[in-house]
Amino acid sequence: MTFTTTLPERAGRRCHNVINPLHSSVYFAPEFPAELAGLGVQDPSAAYFVGRAAAMGAVGPGTVTATFYNFSHDLIARHLPHTWSVVTPQDVLAARLRAADATLRRLLGDAVVESPEMAEAAELALRAAQGCSRPARPLYAAHADLPVPDAPHLAFWHAATLLREHRGDGHLMALLDAELDGLEALVTHTATGRGMSPKAVQRTRGWSATQWEAAKDRLLLRGLLDEEGELTAAGTELRRSLEETTDRLDRGPYEYLGAEGVARLTELATAFTTAALAAGAFPAEMFGKG
Repeated sequence: MTFTTTLPERAGRRCHNVINPLHSSVYFAPEFPAELAGLGVQDPSAAYFVGRAAAMGAVGPGTVTATFYNFSHDLIARHLPHTWSVVTPQDVLAARLRAADATLRRLLGDAVVESPEMAEAAELALRAAQGCSRPARPLYAAHADLPVPDAPHLAFWHAATLLREHRGDGHLMALLDAELDGLEALVTHTATGRGMSPKAVQRTRGWSATQWEAAKDRLLLRGLLDEEGELTAAGTELRRSLEETTDRLDRGPYEYLGAEGVARLTELATAFTTAALAAGAFPAEMFGKG
């Protein structure tokens, strides 16, 4: 693997931050659970678990808990392995691509989906993904074994998935090193005010209010949260360090693409994500500190 140039500081993170919403929007879109419901998977949580895990095959709840990290194992075990008796991984992957096609066309419009810019973004993102590495990155490695779709917008979504899971796998390494379990990672992240709200996280990740408060108590004892549940200086520093470690572990694809390619991919993905967000890609009530 040959790295081409030294990147500006946080260039990879900035690129990831505008690519990732295009990947994750599919899981929030109505098209995705509708596709899975058509295959007999009616519960949205079950749809998400098999949708994101299907690249690994018909894996059990232990594998999903390990690789997804911040979901309650009890919630996962409620749906797996049973859901694999309803649908196969191959059918789920095909349904996911159909949902991605419908979602991106709804959010961006056919003209953007079929534009030269989308084809250019797909080429750049796929090239960046060539700089990813498989060892110790199970979700990335499983998706890297999937074929690249022919349609440029689906190739871009596939590449966005590779880049997202590569960074995510590395982020779990950083969380383990910081001795934050999955729930503690969620509590500290929501305390930053970024991402999903605590209520939305508890609901979608399967944690009870009692479990959430117990995690806050553990973080209080470590000096990472204060009595009001806000990050202390030590907690803020830990979250900063986590992101910097994740950046370091995720530098491969962006160094491989090079500074010029990263800048252009960031520009293209910013335009796509801005349009998708304006079109309502994510439910507004799921985000913030509420």
